[in-house]
Amino acid sequence: MNKTIGLIGGMTPESTILYYKELNRLASIQFGAKHTCNVMIESVDFGLVSKYQTENRWDLLDEMMVKAAQNLEKGGAECVLICANTMHLTIDAVRRAIKIPVLHIAQATSLKIKEKKLRKVALLGTKYTMEKTFYTDVLSVFGIETIIPNEKDRAIIHAVIYEELAFGEVNPTSKKEYLRITESLISNGAEGVILGCTEIPMLMSQVDVSVPVFDTTTIHAANAFNLMNP
Repeated sequence: MNKTIGLIGGMTPESTILYYKELNRLASIQFGAKHTCNVMIESVDFGLVSKYQTENRWDLLDEMMVKAAQNLEKGGAECVLICANTMHLTIDAVRRAIKIPVLHIAQATSLKIKEKKLRKVALLGTKYTMEKTFYTDVLSVFGIETIIPNEKDRAIIHAVIYEELAFGEVNPTSKKEYLRITESLISNGAEGVILGCTEIPMLMSQVDVSVPVFDTTTIHAANAFNLMNP
């Protein structure tokens, strides 16, 4: 059927590109090489998103994301993806505002972790994703325990996301730091690693890590594609 998937993007443009490419890759596999996915993108201003996050104005972020989702619904989207792990802090507001499905990135990721029969995973992401409970609460519903880096390492991970990956910059020194942090979490019992920021796959992937890696960007995109194209 190739139904229309709505993306709330721009958080950052780099991760939105990854979603768009993955959805089109999946469409070419399912429908044939020349086919692409029906996608609508409502792109928000990451400068404002970052500002409101820093100011802890999640009320304004709720309003921004609700408006974006409503625009997608009015435009004909048949489901919505929030193309950023952190911005799932607004998912309840978005779900209340529209009638079409809004697919939760942590729920999709939890299902993949359960497929691997893992019970304890490391979570890498922005400081909001690592330190607030909106993400780990979903994982715990699935019986998955989460461990996060120490405070110093969380600061490193967050800074790389906002100062480098957000602008498409892939720094070998930063990759080395990410892998060091990942190995320390594995040493502390992590059976798998969640790349819990949609830009992190630009920096590291399964080939870099000795345990299963969960790329939330591709997992989320595939979840939507499979729902819309059973």
